[in-house]
Amino acid sequence: MVRGTLGPGEGGDRTPGPRCLLSRAVFLPAAAQRADVGGESTGTTINHSQLLLQRLQELLRQGNASDVVLRVQAAGTDEVRVFHAHRLLLGLHSELFRELLSNQSEAVLQEPRDCAAVFDKFIRYLYCGELTVLLAQAIPLHRLATKYGVASLQRGVADYMRAHLAGGAGPAVGWYHYAVSTGDEALRQSCLQFLAWNLSAVAGSAEWGAVSPELLGQLLPRSDLVLQDELELFHALETWLGRARPPPAVAERALRAIRYPMIPPAQLFQLQARSAALARHGAAVADLLLQAYQFHAASPLHFAKFFDVNGSAFLPRNYLAPAWGAPWVINNPARDDRSTSFQTQLGPSGHDAGRRVTWNVLFSPRWLPVSLRPVYADAAGTALPAARPEDGRPRLVVTPASSGGDAAGVSFQKTVLVGARQHGRLLVRHAYSFHQSSEEAGDFLAHADLQRRNSEYLVENALHLHLIVKPVYHTLIRTPK
Repeated sequence: MVRGTLGPGEGGDRTPGPRCLLSRAVFLPAAAQRADVGGESTGTTINHSQLLLQRLQELLRQGNASDVVLRVQAAGTDEVRVFHAHRLLLGLHSELFRELLSNQSEAVLQEPRDCAAVFDKFIRYLYCGELTVLLAQAIPLHRLATKYGVASLQRGVADYMRAHLAGGAGPAVGWYHYAVSTGDEALRQSCLQFLAWNLSAVAGSAEWGAVSPELLGQLLPRSDLVLQDELELFHALETWLGRARPPPAVAERALRAIRYPMIPPAQLFQLQARSAALARHGAAVADLLLQAYQFHAASPLHFAKFFDVNGSAFLPRNYLAPAWGAPWVINNPARDDRSTSFQTQLGPSGHDAGRRVTWNVLFSPRWLPVSLRPVYADAAGTALPAARPEDGRPRLVVTPASSGGDAAGVSFQKTVLVGARQHGRLLVRHAYSFHQSSEEAGDFLAHADLQRRNSEYLVENALHLHLIVKPVYHTLIRTPK
């Protein structure tokens, strides 16, 4: 629900008349009168705002004392909806209405069909400051608020859209394109982040076919894409190319954004033999395929002597495949500390395919920093209160099982995904990245209340994590003799 309120005295004369003064004298309690005489500053608040809202609703519904008529026609139809309204209330919220109705008592408004269908909700908001929004109504309501300059409703609907993106309910692709068309950068970024974190789910849905070349160009270069592996991204792109049939330049630019070194050689051979996209545009990525085979054939140290491995092509994305991490479901996470372990591949190179690194993970729901740990007396001997368990915050520590976790020429970047399963698919709601030299994310679940069963971070009182470890190669620095 989107709510808004008008502050005291907005849109009217702030000086009370005799009738208003009489009302104050009648309703002021005797105790409050005595307090005022005694010079005390406290008083009693009388709040009849709900009654006022009810009367405003009746004013709109019955059209009493209306001084303007709005005729709203749905574009391309003969359908016209008539609203008897009040110039003052419309002008309070909208400069456009104030100018439009300044010298006329009737206006014909041409609106798209979806906007005309929710115009009654829009007008009701102008009278009562609240409305109920459904997913399909978000864009037309936001469009009306934008057109008529109702900033509070714009913000409210945009907040609603961002909140429903996080829960996986909103049509992220459609809302992204709408945000681009209206210049709403905050909504655009929210949609883009949701799509990046949930690309695996989106690519398998009907929304994938609606992705524009511009949106695809925004997604493909990102390293925070969450999907099973790079091969899944290639197949998703090939499906999109088959449906969208973009110009050759767009298709080739998209194919060059695939990180071919992240695909094992055996799968690369199959792609070259079977892929329709590579059969059509193979020449555009021939150099990248050759480089991928070279990467898998040599050791990373030897390869780094001749090629710059700091490019994005050699950096894994957030892959959900077992080679790069493991899921971890923690039931009743607020109860006590937990630990687990898992293995990942040392690196994506074929040279490292058989080498594994074991990782130990510790989760603590109420870890206390040193500054908050119990203290019993200060330097003067005065007793100080001990910190409470609820003063702590969740902590997640990921460490290699053996010392010297970083191999020569490679370090490890850890990422923790926090999500929920809806309709059988994993939806990521939050992602935390560790600095390469750190064993934990400093802001991990910093604002989460794990004690609350309906917390947005929990699903049926369980914390759904996916731990990912990404090897990062480093170019060897050669010093002159």
